[in-house]
Amino acid sequence: MHELEVVLVPQLQDNYAYLLICKSTQKAAIVDCPEADKMIEVIESKGVTPVAILNTHHHWDHINGNRDLIARYSKIKVYGHHSDKERIPGMTYPLQEGDIVTFGEVSAKVFFTPGHTNGHISYYFEQTGDLFCGDVMFYGGCGRLFEGTAAQMHTSFQKLGALPHETRVYCGHEYTASNLRFAAKVDPDNAIIQQKLDEVATLRAENKPTIPSTIGVEWQVNPFLRVEQPAIKQSAANTGADSSDPAAVFGAIRELKNNS
Repeated sequence: MHELEVVLVPQLQDNYAYLLICKSTQKAAIVDCPEADKMIEVIESKGVTPVAILNTHHHWDHINGNRDLIARYSKIKVYGHHSDKERIPGMTYPLQEGDIVTFGEVSAKVFFTPGHTNGHISYYFEQTGDLFCGDVMFYGGCGRLFEGTAAQMHTSFQKLGALPHETRVYCGHEYTASNLRFAAKVDPDNAIIQQKLDEVATLRAENKPTIPSTIGVEWQVNPFLRVEQPAIKQSAANTGADSSDPAAVFGAIRELKNNS
């Protein structure tokens, strides 16, 4: 199995960008970088060759570093969903569902995961079991529905949730503590959520990231994956939503989170 080193690079106030290093070739890819100077510092310290920028979506806090990275590494390839061609700076390789992105000796499959935005994609490295899902699935939560619908986001969640349970989930923000506090409100008898809250509190007290999660953990604690569970359905029904419709439950829970 080819090894992929994942370097988490904190950005802005609570963003995470990632430097992905193919250990056998020392070629690297950058995921969702708003602050190029911080990323370049890590790249230089590692002595690797960046050959790709993997964008999950067009929001400025994920792509603002593109121009400076392109200026520094002129041959770098820039990937994103084809519908974001005019919204992602420097995009040279438009992608669709099922496409494969390769750098060095590692490859990622592209999943079309709209909901947060209309052109959101996620990158799944099956060889190594790593998923980079931007602002769709967070540890214990999901992104806001800025452009897409609850039905789209629910479909995206089911797609990612079908991956192997050991898959590591790398998301775009450190929102875990607030996500789990909300999850405990809509799934109050879930003891695993409280256990994870305690773990997260310890990590954050030491200024350590809570990322990555895993798909298996998300199935245990994430209310947006657990919309078929009685407690989640009841929380949605309490708002007047149709608890027999998973997408309606998803939307109702997201609206509760918006107002929490």
